[in-house]
Amino acid sequence: MLTSYKKSLHATFIVGLYLATSLHTYAQSNSASLGGAVLDPSGAVVPNATVEIHNPVSHLDRSTTTDSSGRFSFPNVPFNPYHLSVTGAGFAPYSQDVELRSAVPLDVKINLQVAGSAESVTVEASGADLLENDPTFHTDVDRGLFDKVPLESQSSSLSSLVTLASPGIAADSNGLFHGLGDHAENSFSVDGQPITDQQSKVFSNQIPLDSVQSMEVISGAPPAEYGDKTSIVINVTTRSGQGVTTPHGSVIASYGSFGTSSLGFNLSYGGKNWGNFVSANGLNSGRFLDPPEFAVMHDKGNEENFFDRVDYQISNVDTIHLNFGFTRSWFQTPNTFDSEFATPWNGVVVSNGGLGPNGVPVGPADQRSQIKTFNIAPSWNRLLGNTAVFTLGAFVRRDQFNYYPSANPFADLGPINLQRETVSQNRTLTNAGVRSDISYVKGIHSLKAGAVYEQTFLDEHDPLGIVDPTLNAPCLDANGVPVFVGNPGLNDPANCAGATTTNQALYPTPFTANSGFNPLLGCYDLTRSTPSSNDGCPTSTSGLYTFNGHTDVKELALYLQDTIAVKNWAFNLGLRGDFYNGLTTHKEAEPRLGVSYNIKRTNTVLRVSYARLLETPFNENLVLSNNGCANPVLNPLLGCTVSGVTPFVPGWRNEFHAGLQQAFGKYVVFSGEYIWKYTHNAYDFSVLGNTPITFPIEWERSKIPGYAGRVSVPNYHGFSALAVFSSVAARFFTPQIGGAGAVPSAALAGPSTAFRIDHDEKFNMTTHLQYQLGKTGAWFGFNWRYDSGLVAGQTPCYGGNCAQTTTLNGQPAISMTDSFGTPLTADQEFESGLFCGTQRATPFTPLPNPCLVSQFGSTLLNVPAPNTENDDKNPPRIASRNLFDLAVGDDNLFRGDRFKWSLQLTAVNLTNKVALYNFLSTFSGTHYVTPRSLAAEIGFHF
Repeated sequence: MLTSYKKSLHATFIVGLYLATSLHTYAQSNSASLGGAVLDPSGAVVPNATVEIHNPVSHLDRSTTTDSSGRFSFPNVPFNPYHLSVTGAGFAPYSQDVELRSAVPLDVKINLQVAGSAESVTVEASGADLLENDPTFHTDVDRGLFDKVPLESQSSSLSSLVTLASPGIAADSNGLFHGLGDHAENSFSVDGQPITDQQSKVFSNQIPLDSVQSMEVISGAPPAEYGDKTSIVINVTTRSGQGVTTPHGSVIASYGSFGTSSLGFNLSYGGKNWGNFVSANGLNSGRFLDPPEFAVMHDKGNEENFFDRVDYQISNVDTIHLNFGFTRSWFQTPNTFDSEFATPWNGVVVSNGGLGPNGVPVGPADQRSQIKTFNIAPSWNRLLGNTAVFTLGAFVRRDQFNYYPSANPFADLGPINLQRETVSQNRTLTNAGVRSDISYVKGIHSLKAGAVYEQTFLDEHDPLGIVDPTLNAPCLDANGVPVFVGNPGLNDPANCAGATTTNQALYPTPFTANSGFNPLLGCYDLTRSTPSSNDGCPTSTSGLYTFNGHTDVKELALYLQDTIAVKNWAFNLGLRGDFYNGLTTHKEAEPRLGVSYNIKRTNTVLRVSYARLLETPFNENLVLSNNGCANPVLNPLLGCTVSGVTPFVPGWRNEFHAGLQQAFGKYVVFSGEYIWKYTHNAYDFSVLGNTPITFPIEWERSKIPGYAGRVSVPNYHGFSALAVFSSVAARFFTPQIGGAGAVPSAALAGPSTAFRIDHDEKFNMTTHLQYQLGKTGAWFGFNWRYDSGLVAGQTPCYGGNCAQTTTLNGQPAISMTDSFGTPLTADQEFESGLFCGTQRATPFTPLPNPCLVSQFGSTLLNVPAPNTENDDKNPPRIASRNLFDLAVGDDNLFRGDRFKWSLQLTAVNLTNKVALYNFLSTFSGTHYVTPRSLAAEIGFHF
């Protein structure tokens, strides 16, 4: 008895000591720690017992052993329900379900029964283990799944994973994805740090996927702690070295199609009170961006990443955490056949013997970009008793975007419906802020209250000059068409009548004055001689005009939320207040409500939720878009209809969700949701020509209904599967009310017209199948991605509101122009897969114009039938596509114990499907999907 009492006292002391010293040290804003003590029937500690936690849906599976004090700990565990099991020599197996929903650490006390004294306890998952009684629709993905998903993009691998593994995502080019019908209304939360600026590879550099431990993608109505841009919220938990007393790491190298090579290194190491995870990798590719041609021209790029996470316990109740990252990317802007071979000065715009007005051969376009991203985010956690955790964090993130035009500016000139200016850019976006929250767990309540204050400093420097001689020509020909007369010194329309040209056959004189000539714009027209003050130009004019913009956007958010669990019910109650002070100001109170009910008898969870949301303008080139129409030089280039500032008013949205989750036995779980989103002041993006100057714009409102779903098959004898699907209608309504090109305020009372924006997609689906031989054998991962096609840009069409009606030999015909009447080039016809009967467009040979409706079609676009085109009900779309990817590998080739070698072979677009992401999109232009790409990867793990 005395011995038993001493053992029990010792166990109680150990449990208390652990609670006082270490359990709480690992809590983060989106993860927590799970620990406890394993005891025998007498209360004595059980060392060397194996403890495992498992989530069959997210594929998280971790195991550890108890120490000499019977203690175990799992740090950095994402919020989720888990199946916990314990096995020990001489004891019956033990299992229970646990749930982490707060940064407050969870401690469990486990009493094992002696083998034979109790019935065997099963540790297999049941249907109930597949369910989450959570009102918020979300998808959980752990490294156990995404390590084996073949990804399309190495330079935007995080975006690629989100697109493939989450419902509600429409895929677009260059790492861009549209979440639930919105353009870039997505945010990342990286270990609690909010990142709401655009993360596609042409705006910023993402954190490397190698640094991610797990992620939660929230597609439902977001809880109150999330704001700003919330169509999709990606909650990222990074990898930690806490508790890794034996250092572990990897060195991985790969090589594949388009000369794509990569080299990466990561290392985890630490102790009981500290840890460090560091990752570094580099990428070089001959196809860095998605080009406007299926063939690859001028598309080299490279990227270098460094990430470091440090965790350290500084006292019994205090821990600190630091994330640091730096990424640099450099890449060329891919060329079209027009810009690579058929230079504008050799026939596209004006015949000049292949020479620019400066007499220098033009040659191919040579545009490049560089992005540098720096991020540092320290935080401090303090345990307040055993029921509350306080967090204080700070962050500074800086993106510097540099765009470099061609050395010969006239090489930047494209077809008339594309680029007509040469542009460079030096733009910086610095986001700095502090965040604080307190989490409290008591009984049925899990409370969280917090505040976030951030300032975003924007600097925009954009030099530009006109390279199209017909954009602002002083003279017109006999048909009233702007002309380049071959006299670069001609800057006065009054001199047109006596002007001569070097090409009399093409431009017979006399010329007439162009009444629309803009003298100030002529000061920055590089096709003419350098203007002087005699021409009425500023004395500082050097041929280029530079726009300089700066602003400081301030945002404050306060929130309070409570998750309540009462029997079969779960409630999410929250209230958020956002205060926005940018180029305009706005404040919004945002209630959040979610309810779910678990019908345990049928393994069904029903849920409904509502959120009021504030949407803020995009920060990229915000000053340019807000002030550009008030600038006399930019006004005509931006297509402005006003001559003043076109301010943005932050938007507000009412969002409704209704869905269910259903488990079918222990092998399949389905989760689906229907969504209604109604937004006043809805944001999108526009572009200056085909330049990198992209800027936010604002429409009067939007209505976005749709549905999204997920089907998961947990691991069954090595096989698992995941299927996600969605359908989203993105209906926006004129007029444009904010940003460059906005309509005059007097027109706002006019009729509102609906149209489908270019991130509307009727249906998409990804199916991922995965199989592994045993627990450590060879494996394969297979993706099937189906996209019905986004709304396309300006395509040839007949009737409807395109006004392209014409005839050929008395029969209905189609003109080879876009819906604005601008002729498509032969290459643009080729890019869109157009054909006329048996004739197909080539990069240098256009189709007959006009073409009979009965003979007209496209292999890459769905062009509306005659008289059926409608911007709302039946817009032109990208043709549907099926893409297949495959990865096979072995994570332990030679069956080593301490040291392991891995090998992986990946094929993206197995069938080499020729397909488009988009065509002449207002925002992004034309881009093809990746051709078949093969890669081999070898790794050394220790």
